[in-house]
Amino acid sequence: MDNPLTLTSAFLLGLFSTVHCIGMCGGIIGALSLSLPLEVRTHKPRLFVFVTSYNIGRITSYTLAGLIAGALGSGVHATADFEYGHTILKYLGVAMMVAIGLYLAGWLPQIAVIERLGVPIWKKLEPIGRRLLPVATLPKAFAYGLIWGWLPCGLVYFVLLWALTTGGAVEGALTLLAFGLGTLPTLLSAGFMTSWLTRFARSQRARQLVGLLIIAMAIGSLLIPMEHHHP
Repeated sequence: MDNPLTLTSAFLLGLFSTVHCIGMCGGIIGALSLSLPLEVRTHKPRLFVFVTSYNIGRITSYTLAGLIAGALGSGVHATADFEYGHTILKYLGVAMMVAIGLYLAGWLPQIAVIERLGVPIWKKLEPIGRRLLPVATLPKAFAYGLIWGWLPCGLVYFVLLWALTTGGAVEGALTLLAFGLGTLPTLLSAGFMTSWLTRFARSQRARQLVGLLIIAMAIGSLLIPMEHHHP
């Protein structure tokens, strides 16, 4: 990927998005954990396996969505075939990162309207997810995670828009996979202990710090040299 969308920055974005993940998905993972049979909830290793299954399903959906976004972006780029397309994609990627940082910091809440884009899909999937409850088996846990991955989430949608600029289906899929893996530590721990994570997520100062870190990553990515293709 000859653009700011390195897998490292996508992973760090997922890691830094703790403040958003807990707000959006922490309650879901906590509720699902509580809906498990008592013998699973009281046996930490088994509980960990169930929570991991949810998350593997969720990240699988992210990766599939990234594959689609990357393929769409690649198709548009190939069709347009403009001379400075590569440079434009680089700056679009940086702009998306800055927008994500502003969104997480709470300085640009208006762009949360992007979540409305996924509501029609979610209305069709949510009843399927409801039929999987209570989640008493690992295949059901994985299937619920697959559904959960399509929950309307502004942050995921921004990363998908970012994936449009990666230049290919594989690059888009890897970007969303890296982002999903970055969110894993937060959402795995949310299945066991939510109190301190919730306090952290509700801290305005923490949200602003995370937003500034992501904006700094975006600006720093401009320093990455690009290959120049001469005719």
